[in-house]
Amino acid sequence: MKKILITGISGFAGSYLAEDLLKNSDNSISGTYLTEDSLRNIDTIRDRLILKKVNLLDKDAVFELIQESKPDFVFHLAALSSPSYSFSNPSEVITNNINAEINLLEALKQTGLIETGILIVSSADIYGMVTESELPITEKSELKPANPYSVSKLSQDFLGLSYFLSYGMKIIRVRPFNHIGPRQSPSFVVSAICKKIAEIEQKKIEPILYVGNTNAKRDFTDVRDMVRAYGLIMEKGKIGDVYNIGSDKSYKISDIVNMLVSFSGKSIVIKTDPKLLRPADSPELLGDSRKMKDLTAWKPEIPIEKSLKDTLDYWRKIV
Repeated sequence: MKKILITGISGFAGSYLAEDLLKNSDNSISGTYLTEDSLRNIDTIRDRLILKKVNLLDKDAVFELIQESKPDFVFHLAALSSPSYSFSNPSEVITNNINAEINLLEALKQTGLIETGILIVSSADIYGMVTESELPITEKSELKPANPYSVSKLSQDFLGLSYFLSYGMKIIRVRPFNHIGPRQSPSFVVSAICKKIAEIEQKKIEPILYVGNTNAKRDFTDVRDMVRAYGLIMEKGKIGDVYNIGSDKSYKISDIVNMLVSFSGKSIVIKTDPKLLRPADSPELLGDSRKMKDLTAWKPEIPIEKSLKDTLDYWRKIV
């Protein structure tokens, strides 16, 4: 039996990762969470998990967690994850994401768990302001983070590398491109649009859909496919290495918006809201995930149309 720890287990990706890993009944899965409200994401599997309410900024609490759980594998997903939020709260996002990881890695090191497999979830957002000539983005592409969130994820990425190089810890890093699906916070574009459409359908708001930069193009993968990739990389990845994970296709946000509106029977007007525009926004993020795919034989299985419909249906049940 393998003991697995997921930080942020009640979050968007964390909850799906827990579900996926539970398909192997030999796994003992524990996880950290911050708020009681977030536990709704794991309602259906809660009785099969060992849950710990831990603030990863509390160094002593993290040390106690690691000493008690002695995990064979750690999936580090917990983070403040909104690029938009990071523009207005840069210090909070950078401090949280960096210090939480330092506390986790230090606790593992000081407890002597050098053989524990660790997956550090960075972000493809660290590639930042990529030009068209630099596409698709490989793991060797230049890093040009364009917001405080991506700076924090770059730091998390390189912290993982430094603990591998300095202490020989069994750390693998991944750089996932945009992932979408039910349970995602409405601070992200697809989930935000789905929530608004659901509210329009319920006549809770006027039939006007306010959007930000719809010219941007992004590489979208369903979260359920993404967490499968995390498990495979933990199993087959090379210690110390880094892997892009994405669909290797890019979609214009305006096309995503139009597709979602087409799923609704309502007549909806689409308008740009300047308040939703970011100070800096990469025109296109398109990944090259061949390194990861060649190693694991992973490929996305859920079509984007299903991801979008499932997310819209999720919000229809909530609003």
